Amino acid sequence: MEESKGIVCVTGGTGFVASWLIKSLLQHGYSVNATVRTQLSGEKRDLSFLTSLPNARERLHIINADFENPDSFRAAIEGCVGVFHVAHPINFQGQESVESITQKCVEATLGILRACLDSKTVKRVVYTSSLSAVATREKLPQVLDEDVWTDVDFAAKLELGFASYTVSKTATERAALEFAEKHGMELVTVVPCWIHGPFVCPVLPGSVWSSLALFLGNEKQFKYNKITPMVHTDDVARAHIHLFEHPGAKGRYLCSSVEVKYEYLCEFLGRRYPQFQMLSPESLCDPEIPFTTISSKKLLETGFSYKYGLEEMYDEAIACCKTKGFL
Repeated sequence: MEESKGIVCVTGGTGFVASWLIKSLLQHGYSVNATVRTQLSGEKRDLSFLTSLPNARERLHIINADFENPDSFRAAIEGCVGVFHVAHPINFQGQESVESITQKCVEATLGILRACLDSKTVKRVVYTSSLSAVATREKLPQVLDEDVWTDVDFAAKLELGFASYTVSKTATERAALEFAEKHGMELVTVVPCWIHGPFVCPVLPGSVWSSLALFLGNEKQFKYNKITPMVHTDDVARAHIHLFEHPGAKGRYLCSSVEVKYEYLCEFLGRRYPQFQMLSPESLCDPEIPFTTISSKKLLETGFSYKYGLEEMYDEAIACCKTKGFL
C-alpha cells in the first residue's frame, strides 16, 4: 500500500466541495479525517458515497463533529498535518437570524483554529470562503481581486437567507485571517466563484442546480447571470491542495477559470445539448445587472493552472445528474 503523505482533516465532509476534496486528497496520497454530523433529523446518515471512494477503506476515517460544539472537532484534528475547513451551515430558508448564524460560524471556526494550534502538528489551515465574501457591494470595482471585501452592512439588507450566508461567510473569513495573523498560524483562504461540474454527494449541489437553470426551469437565477464566473469542481479541489502544499502561500486566493456571457451561454447550451428542452432566453436576464471581472492572478502566480473549461463543466455535471436521477 502507498505510504500516506500524512493525515489531514476535512470539515463538513458530506458537502459538495468537501466530499470532492476528500476524493482528491485520497488520490493524492493523504489520509483523511472527515468530520460529519452522523445523526441528522434523528436518523443515521448513509455515508457510503464517502466510504466507497477509492482508497477510503485504508485511509478515510469518519468522525462526528458539530458546529454547536467546536471542541467536538479536536479528535479529528489531533495528529493532523493540515486542516481543510470547508464546513459552513446553509440557511437560505432564513430559519435563523443573521446575527445568530454569524456568531455560530465565527465561534466554531475560531474553536477549530485553537484546536489546530493546540495540536502542535498542524502546519497549515486552508479555509474555504466564497465569492459572496468579495462581490456583495453596492458599487463594485472593475476588477475583483483579493483586496475587495463584501460590504456586510449592504449584504445584511438582502433576503434573509442570502444575507445570513453572505454576512456569516465574510465575517468568518475575516476572523480566521485575523486569528492566524495574531497567532502566527499558516492559513490561506480559497475564494471560489460559481462551482460547476461533477459531484460525489447524493444531493444536487446548489451551484450546479443554478448553472443548469436553463434546463431545470430556474428562471429566477438568470436575473443575475449577465456574465457568470465559473470553475470546475476538480479545479477547486486542486487549488485547495496546491495552496496547502505551496511553501509561500499566504492570505486570500480567488479561484475563477471561466467568465461566460449570458448570450454565449444560451447559444453554447442550445448547440451542445439539443436533446434538452431549454427555457426561452428572452427577457430572463436583467440587462442592468453590472458585472466586473474576477482576477485569479495571485493563484496563477503560485504556479497553479486550471485544467477544465466550460465543456467539461457541463458535460460532467450533466452526466452526474443523469446518473443520480436529477435529469
